[in-house]
Amino acid sequence: MSEQALSRVMDHAAAGAALREKYFAEHGPAVVDVARLMAMSLARGGKLLFCGNGGSAADAQHLAAEFVNRFELERPPLPALALTTDTSVLTAIGNDYGFDLAFKKQVQALGQKGDVLVAVSTSGNSSNVVQALKAAREKAMLTVGMTGQGGGEMAPLCDVLLAVPHKRTCLVQEIHITVGHMLCDLVDYFLFEAVSELTPYLDSTPEG
Repeated sequence: MSEQALSRVMDHAAAGAALREKYFAEHGPAVVDVARLMAMSLARGGKLLFCGNGGSAADAQHLAAEFVNRFELERPPLPALALTTDTSVLTAIGNDYGFDLAFKKQVQALGQKGDVLVAVSTSGNSSNVVQALKAAREKAMLTVGMTGQGGGEMAPLCDVLLAVPHKRTCLVQEIHITVGHMLCDLVDYFLFEAVSELTPYLDSTPEG
């Protein structure tokens, strides 16, 4: 076995583990807050929309599937949609108006006040994701951003920004999918295991 190759594996694992520990130590409460907001939206009849490009598109589809099917708890399906999956819609918008509007027009068509848009971009500067966030804010949706260091252009458009403090794309994406899994677990927790923790927020927070 190549010692150099093995060293690359172990260095990557160590960097990922250190970043994961640092991120959740600092941002764990924000992850809980986002999950509670998502659970509140669902409890009020809202839905979750996800968007991103490339690996972030895969994360969007992955997480939407966890909500519609199930994560670990056996429970009813929850309404979630990845805006990355309908090739006819994506290519029609891209062909007629440009790729920058691929997600925006879907948010305009499908989003409602009180829904949640989870926008994923490691750079925070993906134009079509930025446009989707602008459309979501116009519809009084809750906007959640998952980005890399700094948040880029997405930062001022997000009600809650979950920015991973790193510039290396692969490590940021590893944290993103872990955050996504935590959101799935916590939404199930709030909706089906600890409703009493959610009820005071539903009673005190205006809808939308």
